[in-house]
Amino acid sequence: MILIQGGRVIDTERNQEKTADVVLKDGIIAGIGDYRDDGSYEQVIDASGCVVAPGLVDVHVHFRDPGLTYKEDIQTGAGAAAAGGFTTVVCMANTKPAADCAEIVKYVIREGEKTGIHVLTCAAVSVGMKGQELTDMEKLREAGAAGFTDDGIPLMNGELLRRAMEKARELDVPVSLHEEDPSFIRNNGIHHGEAAKQLGIYGSPAIAEDSLVARDCMIALDTGAKVNIQHISSVKAVEAVRQAKKMGAKVTAEVTPHHITLTEEAVLQYGTLAKMNPPLRTEEDRRALIKGLLDDTIDIIATDHAPHSREEKEKPLTEAPSGIIGLETSLALMITELVDKGYMTMARLMAKMSLNPARLYGLECGRMAEGAPADLVIFNPDESFTVQKFCSKARNSPFTGWTLKGRVHYTICQGKVVYRNVL
Repeated sequence: MILIQGGRVIDTERNQEKTADVVLKDGIIAGIGDYRDDGSYEQVIDASGCVVAPGLVDVHVHFRDPGLTYKEDIQTGAGAAAAGGFTTVVCMANTKPAADCAEIVKYVIREGEKTGIHVLTCAAVSVGMKGQELTDMEKLREAGAAGFTDDGIPLMNGELLRRAMEKARELDVPVSLHEEDPSFIRNNGIHHGEAAKQLGIYGSPAIAEDSLVARDCMIALDTGAKVNIQHISSVKAVEAVRQAKKMGAKVTAEVTPHHITLTEEAVLQYGTLAKMNPPLRTEEDRRALIKGLLDDTIDIIATDHAPHSREEKEKPLTEAPSGIIGLETSLALMITELVDKGYMTMARLMAKMSLNPARLYGLECGRMAEGAPADLVIFNPDESFTVQKFCSKARNSPFTGWTLKGRVHYTICQGKVVYRNVL
């Protein structure tokens, strides 16, 4: 048994917090209230000055395993997740080979069970992620796939996507979508705006995203499927999701910490470390993303943790791969940018980072209640630290050297401490 004493306990379901003690026993939360250390506990954690919240859930990570493990592997990715306060992650299907068969899905799940956290995986929507033929979604679900996505590649065939949504509805799992129409894009990863002009390139305009989001929200409405719009980045895409929800579509949207924090100008300062798909956009877009979070148009904060090697990121801007790592900076960035600046309470932030993503996949975690899984994060929201070291294999982050607030002290999964950082 573990006794956690004197922390600010976050109730994500009721949007409340209170100072209380928490008892963990046999992998579940056995009690929340006033408990004394009577000598019967295996471990007692002093959480005074800290927040005690449900373990974070990230529905969008790339662990590059199998096939690209020089960038990351399941063990190092899970280590980075635990260091960031995450107890559950959902891997994307764009491994090498792609997770379009039961063997790959089972491999990821099996390797994930060797880590200290819950590692789930999506399977590919299309065979080889080529957008031409549906995978055997029923067989992949039976193998353990949590949902379906061709993330990294947009699904341009609307009729194929409609059939995928219909099958996903039958299986009661979400389809997650990367929304960028390549016909509008000349240089991916950089917004078609003022920064691109200064760089002498065309870039990627928001219409590439907006057009597919609008289409897919309507297909979701027509099919009744659960659809997740991934890494949303533009004003009009947010509005399309807002209207689709009003019409009754079962659409959710996720946003990354970097799209909330940075704008297109970051590419002028950080170069390839600020290149990602979809790209960082304008200040107007950034503010629309925050507004979308506040009115619940955007349900989830997800990292899109995308590790790359130093050699890859040191290539010229138009040749380097898109993406940054995010698991170890996500919580602190959101405390610094959203909570400390008064946009939202800690309880609402924790819902966006734990309860809502858990609900998307029908998971029991993300809650702080008696009988809920003993998956927790303990962090000090007032403690500043400088981003320097990473547990990830990769280092491709524009936030290196930033001073943020919100140091993770403990990550606990299934009632066991999987990460500890106490000075």
